[in-house]
Amino acid sequence: MDIAADLILAGALAVAWLAAGLAADALPGARTARDLRRRAGNLTWLVAIGAAVFVAVPLVTWVVPGVSNAPAAALLPAVPGLIVLTLGVRRLGQVRRGAGAFATAPQTPVPPALRAAAAHPLILVPMQVTGLAALVGLPIAAGLVEIPGADVAGIAITVVGAAVVAIGVRAAVRHSRLSLLALAPIGRGRPRVPVSR
Repeated sequence: MDIAADLILAGALAVAWLAAGLAADALPGARTARDLRRRAGNLTWLVAIGAAVFVAVPLVTWVVPGVSNAPAAALLPAVPGLIVLTLGVRRLGQVRRGAGAFATAPQTPVPPALRAAAAHPLILVPMQVTGLAALVGLPIAAGLVEIPGADVAGIAITVVGAAVVAIGVRAAVRHSRLSLLALAPIGRGRPRVPVSR
């Protein structure tokens, strides 16, 4: 295989997972239950496309003769991609089913608990980390970076690690903020009901 084919495979992987990460970030911003269900369905399709590209990388490199860097580039996003496929898809299905419960009233505003579930870090963080790792794999696919013993690879791993921490903290703070809105008012804010004697 040549470098152009490797870049096409690695680029398709990066585009699919970056699109999934952006869609996951926009998921809690849905205004109605119908919109949330539609966004969750689109996100499910993007994850399926990303998983299909994961499968296509070794198949294409196996069929086409020659040396390829695409499998090495696909190894970086493989671990967060597996987390998406094992944990994230399950949570995404819960959000989609929760929004589907409002099928008879599709213009219902998204309840705070469902919005908090859509902002769960296990949905957002693995998808964005997978897209970021696939993006970092592009120089590997282009043959610009050799994996074993490369100083550039160490720098890239450090930058990706810092980005993962930043993405995780941002997702956890947003989920916590939305989870607090789902709690019932307790204490002084509770309406008082007079007791008749």
